[in-house]
Amino acid sequence: MAAEKKQWWREAAVYQIYPRSFQDSTGSGEGDIRGIISRLDYLCRLGIDVIWLSPVYESPMVDNGYDISDYERINPLFGSMEDFELLLKSAHQRGIKIVMDLVVNHTSDKHPWFIESRSSRNNPKRDWYIWRDGYAGDPPNKMGSVFSGSAWQYDEPGGQFYLHFFAREQPDLNWDNPQVRDAVYSMMKRWFDKGVDGFRMDVINMISKFPQVLASNGGPGASMSNGPEAHEYLREMNREVLSHYDIMTVGEMPGVTVDEAKKYAADDGSELNMVFQFEHMELDNDPRLGKWAPRRYRLHDLKAVLGKWQCGLYGSAWNSLYWNNHDQPRVVSRFGDDSTEEYRVKSAKMLAACLYLMRGTPFIYQGEELGMTNVPLEKIEDCRDIEIFNAYRELVEEKKLLGPKQFMEAVKKRGRDNARTPMQWDISPNSGFTAGKPWIPVNPNYQTINAASQVDDPLSVFGFYRELIRLRKTNPVIVYGDYELLFGDDERSFIYRRRYEDKELLVICNFTRESIVDIDFSVLNLDNGSLLITNYDEAEIMNDRLLPWETRVLLFSV
Repeated sequence: MAAEKKQWWREAAVYQIYPRSFQDSTGSGEGDIRGIISRLDYLCRLGIDVIWLSPVYESPMVDNGYDISDYERINPLFGSMEDFELLLKSAHQRGIKIVMDLVVNHTSDKHPWFIESRSSRNNPKRDWYIWRDGYAGDPPNKMGSVFSGSAWQYDEPGGQFYLHFFAREQPDLNWDNPQVRDAVYSMMKRWFDKGVDGFRMDVINMISKFPQVLASNGGPGASMSNGPEAHEYLREMNREVLSHYDIMTVGEMPGVTVDEAKKYAADDGSELNMVFQFEHMELDNDPRLGKWAPRRYRLHDLKAVLGKWQCGLYGSAWNSLYWNNHDQPRVVSRFGDDSTEEYRVKSAKMLAACLYLMRGTPFIYQGEELGMTNVPLEKIEDCRDIEIFNAYRELVEEKKLLGPKQFMEAVKKRGRDNARTPMQWDISPNSGFTAGKPWIPVNPNYQTINAASQVDDPLSVFGFYRELIRLRKTNPVIVYGDYELLFGDDERSFIYRRRYEDKELLVICNFTRESIVDIDFSVLNLDNGSLLITNYDEAEIMNDRLLPWETRVLLFSV
């Protein structure tokens, strides 16, 4: 690979913290910044290089902080600006960088910009948001919100509707207004000047709106993503802000294609460093009801999607690698096996090796490194997520497409609250997360699955993640190698090869609880490789079969 590709953010391992659920330092039941500071040594031990911090800005918390009312103040729920500056200093002292969330497709309806914008049609900030007239009391068109219902909300005193792709409390900014863009860029510069090391950009490919989204005849089929000016606005952001700092950027991009990603994350550095794509996260969606009627995925499809991105971006753009985040259920409950403790541990390790040994920057979500699982949410009252509440109202109460029990079964599998239960630190009350009442219940299995029982155990899920991160730092083939899928038609195994300079990496994964004995492993020349890592005792593995949920990684000199 060319020398210019060796940038720190390609070689880093990122750890996402959801502040509300990570560590409470005050007994309030809500995680906070001081709590994060108290756990930095844990993250050092894991070996991560970057913390991606979900929003800690001032917010009414309608969407758990993704509805921001002030981009340059810290939410008192999480602490103060002094606390944040101490976090930044403490992390930097340990060699850990801090990447913040940038949420600029929309603001909170409590943001001063929107308060001014809605005050009258003549206000100078009226055009900072997207306003349209309705028709006989109805919205401008049938455009739907991601969070169910109409994407338009009627508002007085201006007597118009405003656009909100998400909750009605999250009005979309008008990025076609250069004043909006200038305000956003100025805010970003102030954070970078404070020492922040980058941004994860929330739904950033939605900032440019298609004309049909805004037109009177726009409807549910109108696209929200990759609008006509999206690349131009990001290139402008890069020219005005990003190119002046040594930082890391990743854009969350629903609906992004490989071809679009080659522009958004181009190696020429003209826009962002990498993107989050969602194709592998949608393989178990129902064609009609999406995540609310999940179906079984096919391993063939998972291999095809991940391989498409591995090969499609090779040599022109950079991949991000993730199984989990604050919007996704726990991977071991989704693509692995949490039916027994043995299979939970084995499959959690296998899934980590399968994805994080591919080409791209790994993003590990809090608790993933412990093999945390989905939580048994039995009734709607157990939930905290606005997306779940809105979907329940629409699909169960209004349209009656699902029954309450059927809906809650979907929530158990795919609901966002699965990722938002408190971090499981130890066996003390509330898993050591808080001395108070947690804002969302702790998963009852914290007595078995917790950090205290794993950090000193090299055979734990934590120990496996730690070793994977170490291997990435010591084997350039893991970061920079190419990708070749092997045995692509097999519905049980995921086997691929990576090559870089004089090294070859072979990653072997069994995605089932059955042993696999009918693959011709002899073509892999397993005897010629050195074993880098496995989730079994070395004496147990055999060259003519794969054990249940086994992963085996070998390094060859070529």
